[in-house]
Amino acid sequence: MIDDLAPVLLRPEKAAELLGIGRTTVYALMRSGALRSVRVGTLRRIPSAALAEFVAHLEEEQAA
Repeated sequence: MIDDLAPVLLRPEKAAELLGIGRTTVYALMRSGALRSVRVGTLRRIPSAALAEFVAHLEEEQAA
């Protein structure tokens, strides 16, 4: 049953793969605040919803 669930928090490497950008770019986006992330202990994770927010923001910027 739990295998059917999509991950809620993503590693930066997985987020980079899903966005089609490099890992270094993901870290730079997190550092700048453009891509929302959360801290889990000493780790940084990206909420899956943050990817959709980031892409929507890019689309809004380009539409203006």
